[in-house]
Amino acid sequence: MEAGLAALGSGSWIVRYPRHAAIIDAGCGLAAGLLAYQIRFDDNGRAPSEYLAMSLGLPVAWLVILLLVGAYDPRFIGVGTDEFRRVFNAGAFLTAAVAILSYAFKADLARGYVVIALPCLTLFDLLGRFVLRKRLHRARERGECMRRVVVVGYALVVSDIVTMLRRETYHGLLVVAACLADADPLADDLATIADVPASAGLAGIPEVVRHFDADTVAVLACPEMAGSQLRQLAWDLEKTGTDLCVAPALLDVAGPRTTIRPTAGLPLLHMDHPEFSGFKLVVKAAVDRVFALLALVAAAPLLAIIALLIRLDDGGPVLFRQTRVGKDGRGFAVYKFRTMVSDAEERKAGLAARNQSQGPLFKIRKDPRLTRLGGWLRRWSLDEIPQLLNVLAGDMSLVGPRPALPEEAAMYGDHVRRRLVVKPGMTGLWQVNGRSDLSWDESVRLDLRYVENWSLMLDVQILWKTCAAVARGSGAY
Repeated sequence: MEAGLAALGSGSWIVRYPRHAAIIDAGCGLAAGLLAYQIRFDDNGRAPSEYLAMSLGLPVAWLVILLLVGAYDPRFIGVGTDEFRRVFNAGAFLTAAVAILSYAFKADLARGYVVIALPCLTLFDLLGRFVLRKRLHRARERGECMRRVVVVGYALVVSDIVTMLRRETYHGLLVVAACLADADPLADDLATIADVPASAGLAGIPEVVRHFDADTVAVLACPEMAGSQLRQLAWDLEKTGTDLCVAPALLDVAGPRTTIRPTAGLPLLHMDHPEFSGFKLVVKAAVDRVFALLALVAAAPLLAIIALLIRLDDGGPVLFRQTRVGKDGRGFAVYKFRTMVSDAEERKAGLAARNQSQGPLFKIRKDPRLTRLGGWLRRWSLDEIPQLLNVLAGDMSLVGPRPALPEEAAMYGDHVRRRLVVKPGMTGLWQVNGRSDLSWDESVRLDLRYVENWSLMLDVQILWKTCAAVARGSGAY
């Protein structure tokens, strides 16, 4: 399968990926049907043939429903939650259809068969699509299965987007050229920006697309490319089947907060305010504390073993207590397993010249203050388990911005203080996007993105990705 995804050609993998997805979908449908058939009818020795026929026909019905809900739309390949949401919606639709048809035709379906087959079908397919996506991401890390993109906009913004897409290859966008709105059209025809060929002016975008064999044009926010100019570009690209993407002048605002409302022929983008109160926040707080309590009880034996190992290692205290800044700027004591020598704070001043972090953070790879056990605890993020006590006390959340040090918060500008309007978290976007490998500016940007777009579903996604980030261990030092 992975070899198939790696096929050369900008468009071939876009055809192959849905085919592989359809094979997985059909296989999951067959597996769920046969599993339900085996479990439901194995005990009593009777195996009605009509249920065997239903099990064999389930993959066909499943493929049809997935096609109807748009689960094979190439726009949602490899990134975002739309693909998974559509699979889930297909499962809900199929369950509702079976229930309605059974009632309408008074069909006496075995409830045990339905209860096993349909939930397993949805779960199997979500896992199958997840594995397929991870294979695609690995192919993209090797530079394969990418869309070739021409970026249109101002030089500074184009440079930033090129740098970001090179780092986050899972988006599947390879910038092959740029058309700059703020460059002199009478200057040299070609220059480079962020090592990408760039042309001055916006008149020759279709020619640039043809020259670099691009399949997508991404127009970043710039007033020079609006109204009739953008419409003419769309008409020109339509002739070659080139996709057109337009980025609004909004920074790190997620789709759920935006709605397009046509007014007087203009597609106005309405932006909802972020939610910092209300029912969802109450649910988030309740889930945080219930999960923290259950996790502490379940991890009690592990916590006792780690505490004993720390004491035996150097005889120092087990817990490290430090003041951090929480919601609305209130200070609180954060708890972690001690991973450094007892006088680590006193030695910090002598290591200032070796600081490898930008901004107010202090980070050193292979910090000499780490104990023998401390490096291992940090590698697997076990030192952070006591923060569940902070979650239980309501000072922290499971997911949120990084808990800031007082000296760090004192250096915040007005826009950065925005991250203090929600509780800090044990994990967050910074945890699943590089941890200590991130620059100061990048970590702040991720924190602000979370604050502006947080939702219960986003929290679930971050918690899921945290497991993979901890297993990789990248950025943990």
